[in-house]
Amino acid sequence: SHNASTARFFALRLYPGQEVLSSLQQFITQNQLQAAFIAGCVGSLTDVALRFAGQPGTTLLNGKFEVVSLIGTLEQQGEHLHLSVSDETGKMTGGHLMPGCTVRTTLELVLGELSDLSFNRQQCSLSGYDELVISQRQ
Repeated sequence: SHNASTARFFALRLYPGQEVLSSLQQFITQNQLQAAFIAGCVGSLTDVALRFAGQPGTTLLNGKFEVVSLIGTLEQQGEHLHLSVSDETGKMTGGHLMPGCTVRTTLELVLGELSDLSFNRQQCSLSGYDELVISQRQ
C-alpha cells in the first residue's frame, strides 16, 4: 500500500547532562536516517524546554522530571517531537520539544527508521506551518 515500509531499529542511551534535541539530531545525521521516528523512550530530565500549544515562546522548567512520553518524526533536515514529563508530585505537563532539555540520570531511546520512505518538511497552505511530506525513497 501507499507509504508502507519495512523498518529497522536503533537503541541509544543519552547520559546525564546531554542535551536531548542536539543529541538526537547528531544521531540522525551520523546514521544518515531519512525517515526516523521515536519508537520508545524512558528516562529523566533536569531542564525541560517546551513550547505549549498555540504559544510563540518556549517555557523553561528546572527540577526532577520523569519522561512519560517522547514521540515524533525526524530526518536530517528537521524533526517534530512532543514531550510529556511528570514532576516530583506526579503533575504532568507536555508540549513541543524545544532545545534546552537536559538528561538527569538517563534517557533510553529506541529509534526506528522506515527503510523505504523519506521525510521532509514543506510549507503547508492549510496549516500555515512547515509540515511533514512523505515520499518513496529513490
